[in-house]
Amino acid sequence: MASSSRYVAKIPDHQGRIHYTDEEHATWAKLYARQEDAITDVACVEYLRALEQLDLPKKHIPQCADLSERLSDLSGWSVTPVPALINFEKFFRLLATKQFPAASFIRRPEDLDYLQEPDIFHEIFGHVPLLTDPRFAAFSQAYGAAGLAADKADHAMLARLYWFTVEFGLIQRADKLKVYGAGIVSSPGECTYALNDPRPQRKTFDPLDVLRTPYRIDVYQTVYFVIDTFDQLFDLSQRDLGGLVKQAKALGMHAPTYSAKAS
Repeated sequence: MASSSRYVAKIPDHQGRIHYTDEEHATWAKLYARQEDAITDVACVEYLRALEQLDLPKKHIPQCADLSERLSDLSGWSVTPVPALINFEKFFRLLATKQFPAASFIRRPEDLDYLQEPDIFHEIFGHVPLLTDPRFAAFSQAYGAAGLAADKADHAMLARLYWFTVEFGLIQRADKLKVYGAGIVSSPGECTYALNDPRPQRKTFDPLDVLRTPYRIDVYQTVYFVIDTFDQLFDLSQRDLGGLVKQAKALGMHAPTYSAKAS
């Protein structure tokens, strides 16, 4: 949820469908083929099964209406096309009502490897599959409800909980780490970095620790948090997230582990 975007939203027609160009469909196909290969051995089994169950098209960008019909049958969620950037209140409200907000544009070929703002490939390939998991879906909905109830001054702190789980979460599997966060599973570079690079910290998941950890959106992460099971996220959905934010504020923020952004 940055302040500006170089991309313009694609507007649905009166039937709720978005008309993409052949080049845009080709970009989706290239991204899908590349990322499907990249995650085979690194994504957790829950994500891989969910992706298979969702049965996304590989050669063209899916319509949100079609995807919503499939997702609704599986979990009661839907996918709503939105501009690239929406405010916290709208974001929280959509999640609280089991609607996942998906940016409607797809990246340009020159941005194939990296895009700071989320596009429809990141949203659909990265986020939507795990909404078929009832534990993950319950956490996403509870997070939205907590955001609606929170003071605006607490939105940035609450955002860290989403960032280090839904976007950039890791999960322990036997003696191997696996990825599940959307920002990792939709990025071949961060898949390799998150699991194999010696530089980032990989910390046991603790919600208070997460809420106190700053991050940057424009670099590979310097800290990742590792859950043991999605039951942890479900258990968190049953807790008072607003109360956790208050506790984290009282404890104070951790020092950044990344370099300051160049001006």
